[in-house]
Amino acid sequence: MNENKNVDDKTVTGFGDEWNRFDQSELSEPEQKELFEKYFLIFPWHFLPEKPEGFDLGCGSGRWAKLVAPRVGRLHCIDPSSALTVARNNLFQLDNCDFHSATVDSIPIEDASMDFGYSLGVLHHVPDTQAGIQACVNKLKPGAPLLIYLYYAFDNRPWWFTSIWRLSDILRRLISCFPHGLRYFASQVIALFIYFPIARFSALIEKLGFDVSNFPLSAYRNFSFYTMRTDALDRFGTRLEKRFSREQIKTMMEQAGLEHVKFSSSMPYWCAVGYRKQMD
Repeated sequence: MNENKNVDDKTVTGFGDEWNRFDQSELSEPEQKELFEKYFLIFPWHFLPEKPEGFDLGCGSGRWAKLVAPRVGRLHCIDPSSALTVARNNLFQLDNCDFHSATVDSIPIEDASMDFGYSLGVLHHVPDTQAGIQACVNKLKPGAPLLIYLYYAFDNRPWWFTSIWRLSDILRRLISCFPHGLRYFASQVIALFIYFPIARFSALIEKLGFDVSNFPLSAYRNFSFYTMRTDALDRFGTRLEKRFSREQIKTMMEQAGLEHVKFSSSMPYWCAVGYRKQMD
């Protein structure tokens, strides 16, 4: 990790590798839209001014920016990894995107200048998540919304669900230390022999009338194998991962200067939106 920087260099390199392998070119438009709507379910589009300017912190391949940019005036896509090149390629037809190679603690945007911001699946991969949220809030205008997605601590799951995760996390800690090629191979084996059969089995069980909300990997039951492959690498190939309860996330957001914090009541957990407090 860079000294005094809120970034883990090996994690950043890993994400660059991930998004170069999975640039989302094989993801269908309907599935991309479905995923987008799940993550942005509580985002207050109606609250934004005309032609708003905002940022995507940790844009990765640009999969969210691709659907956000057409709705806004200008979008700043920020990522410290080589994935930024992938994002440029994926968004080349959009002329309202600016690209910044930067970490969360060096966002090259003027403070209190943005009408909105979002950071999805990023801030649980930095050493200091609280500081990361604060850095995002600093860029917002008073009253502007920030949408974040942080890995949940299974605070809404039964004990056995958490126990299964703990076993999987031992595997993650091992695989994430492998060289990139071997890390990729291991994740794809997991996608094929664990993600795919369990997810499709949960889909079958659901069709028989059973509730599968607490069924492991049921969130993937209607998604493509490509998405499973992507997320398997994301999950097992990432060296630094932290998880937070809903209350912990709410506290961090409020300490960073956000108010009226709202959480999505559906997967993925936890997506939350808050608004920067009005300045005195």
